[in-house]
Amino acid sequence: MKSESPTVQRIWGTARWKPGASRLRLRLLAKRIWQDRVSYLMVAPYVIAFVTFILLPVLGAIGLSFTFYNMIETPRYVGLLNYIYLFTEDDVFMTHVLPNTFTFAVIVGPGGYLLAFLLAWLIAQLPHRVRTVFSLALYTPSMAAAVAMSAIWLVLFSGDRVGYLNSFLLGLGIITEPINWLHSVQWLMPVMIIVTLWSSMGVGFLAMLAGILNVDPQLYEAGRIDGVKNRLQEIYYITIPSVKPQMLFGAVMAIVNTLQAGAIGVTLSGQNPTPNYAGQLILNHIDDFAFQRFEMGYAAAVSVVLLIIVYLSSKLAWAFFGPKEGE
Repeated sequence: MKSESPTVQRIWGTARWKPGASRLRLRLLAKRIWQDRVSYLMVAPYVIAFVTFILLPVLGAIGLSFTFYNMIETPRYVGLLNYIYLFTEDDVFMTHVLPNTFTFAVIVGPGGYLLAFLLAWLIAQLPHRVRTVFSLALYTPSMAAAVAMSAIWLVLFSGDRVGYLNSFLLGLGIITEPINWLHSVQWLMPVMIIVTLWSSMGVGFLAMLAGILNVDPQLYEAGRIDGVKNRLQEIYYITIPSVKPQMLFGAVMAIVNTLQAGAIGVTLSGQNPTPNYAGQLILNHIDDFAFQRFEMGYAAAVSVVLLIIVYLSSKLAWAFFGPKEGE
């Protein structure tokens, strides 16, 4: 970035005290932007995409959350009424959706994150060619989850006797009648957790694997000289501190993916709401009110609550893995 001339710096510093200061400052700002036009041009595509697809929709959802809007009539301002109803009168949200989301997030989020780190560390110990094969095998489900849902999991958990799991358990004599796994209040949530964990080895897993592979081997040698005795101590004292940026990225991705995994229950059960709300998550609640009941204002309020949960969870991940003072 080019430095300003002493004259421009003097005008910039004293312009605020003159009658035409605002106009002069805008002119100087335009001059600075023109001087650095190449840099601004390079970041323009990202800024335009961010504003168009993230900032404006978020601001629009926040604005709609204070209105009653049914997609036919003009939005009508109702203040905090949607939020009051959500936390005081929406029994489905408080008794089913929120507990289900909490249970699902606590198991799938940390569970998938720890599993991703463990598998990344184990794969990093393998020879190069074998490592490539295993990495591809673990990453592929995250790209083909929807296809696998219909091709594998729906057949595996089919509720009749020809379903793979029912057939296997009946053959062993463990059960006497087939279990309707995908429409059972007792079993739908465990099935959702299993399927989500299976497909959770996404970009966060690859980031942690790349971080582990790039740890300087000399650090491990120095650690052994300083008294590191086993692999667990190596992981705790050397590996984790060395891959904190990748672990932070993996934690944020795990949080976002977990809280946005509401489609899994609907895809498995084929219903929204899911049977007896057994697998109903916040995202399903939003879809239910937005695209089936057409209560867009209320759905926007629920989405704002989800946004706040994601933000607070990300701040928690930053507290654990973000850079500390002095690092």
